[in-house]
Amino acid sequence: MKELNGRQLVGFIKAGQARRSRGLRDAGIQPKLVIFYDNDSPVIAKYMEKKQYYGEDLAIDVEIVRLNKANAEESLKKAATDKSVHGIVVQLPLTELDEKILDLIPVEKDVDGLRGKSDTATAMAIHWLLNGYNVDLAGAKIAIVGHGRLVGAPLLKMWQASGYDVHCFDKGDDLAELKNFDIVVTATGVPGLIKSAMLKRGAVVVDAGTASEDGKIHGDLDDGVREERNDLTLTPRIGGVGPLTVAMLYEKLLRACEA
Repeated sequence: MKELNGRQLVGFIKAGQARRSRGLRDAGIQPKLVIFYDNDSPVIAKYMEKKQYYGEDLAIDVEIVRLNKANAEESLKKAATDKSVHGIVVQLPLTELDEKILDLIPVEKDVDGLRGKSDTATAMAIHWLLNGYNVDLAGAKIAIVGHGRLVGAPLLKMWQASGYDVHCFDKGDDLAELKNFDIVVTATGVPGLIKSAMLKRGAVVVDAGTASEDGKIHGDLDDGVREERNDLTLTPRIGGVGPLTVAMLYEKLLRACEA
């Protein structure tokens, strides 16, 4: 079995980003990211910690702010108009607040791409991951399982715009048809949804699904896929898309600073 390991690509990407961050600071621009959240989930805390550490490695200021119904609108509007803030992230899922607060993020500061006006960091991460391992998208039949705002929908839009042969499977569709596809990207958040028998021999499979159970993160791939299929090229259980998603978030932040 071959792996699509995002961690192996991040080091090279981060080195280039560190040089760009240093260049911005030399020009008098201190990049800054603000991360908002509204719950005490240990999984959410872990995601935010990874983003904070990555930013610190690039000497980027990272501020983490807890939201509630009383301060959410004011806090987001303040960050939106603060010229020292170059990027804003609202860490999903929200438990107390409505996702409508995402509309308060200016498009130019929406480094996660959650407003739907630009590519999301996760969609970019998947694209960079496949390109980093020289997976030929142009000559492949591609399936995306799930049409969510973070992965499926923006990735479908991105790849259709590039002219790739891509089809999206949504809830209720027959996943047995996945056998006809060379590349499968799954992001439904349903643990164990994708079974070994659904996948074509020699397929490339990116598991970008995340679901939390008992404080642990689970992907969309059934355990049997890794146990039974040595012919596939797969993302690992940990370190596939996630590390590159964080890298792409900061890629978008640096681009915002450089604009």
